[in-house]
Amino acid sequence: MTAEASRSLMSIGEVLTQLRTEFPDVTISKIRFLESEGLVEPARTPSGYRKFSHGDVGRLHYVLVTQRDHYLPLRVIKEHLDALDRGLEPPAVPGGRPRVPDSAGRPDWAPGPRALGTPSIAELQLARAELVEAAGIDEALLAEIEEYGLVTPVRAAAGAPARYDNDALVIATAVAEMAAYGLAPRHLRSFRTAADREVDLVGQVVGPLLRGRDPQARARAEEVAREMGALSLRLHTALVRARLRDVVGH
Repeated sequence: MTAEASRSLMSIGEVLTQLRTEFPDVTISKIRFLESEGLVEPARTPSGYRKFSHGDVGRLHYVLVTQRDHYLPLRVIKEHLDALDRGLEPPAVPGGRPRVPDSAGRPDWAPGPRALGTPSIAELQLARAELVEAAGIDEALLAEIEEYGLVTPVRAAAGAPARYDNDALVIATAVAEMAAYGLAPRHLRSFRTAADREVDLVGQVVGPLLRGRDPQARARAEEVAREMGALSLRLHTALVRARLRDVVGH
């Protein structure tokens, strides 16, 4: 742990002081118990002292509010926290389930600022059933979409359940909508092929950067890949729009 990172963290006593403004009955023992139950995982100094981030405090706040207001067991609260960590939103009603954000499923979606007391969110990660529900499809269609390589789960640790990101939700939703025009996943393989070719071109430019010895080579490669990705999307969109004008005669 660097000195700068350590200064941005809080001791368990500082966390207790912060939480007691809203939860006067909370104790250090309670915080330690919630840690032992896996609801929060503070960092540790070389001496073994707990150091809590603002995200940790947000998790503790969520646990205490949910216990106080909704009387949910810790097992259910832990499931909620897992869902929030994957980019879902808290239940809309007491006793409900975490839900996919209304803004998700758009190509330019990005997690926005969270309400006070909720964990920080990295990116959307949906379970298989959550993807099916959010995209408005059934399991059979998702299996077909995967069969033709249009959607693949994000990489997960061995034995971990499959997770799907926002791109998978965008693709599954678009495939479902295109089905209304008589197009099945097997008809859409050309989209995947075209995307693979575009990515290969980006790789030809980025590859030499990744092989460089400059410590900043990877960061530069990532920036170039983002820039070329944006240019590729702009070019692809313009070409499709131009060809569609030819198709409809305008």
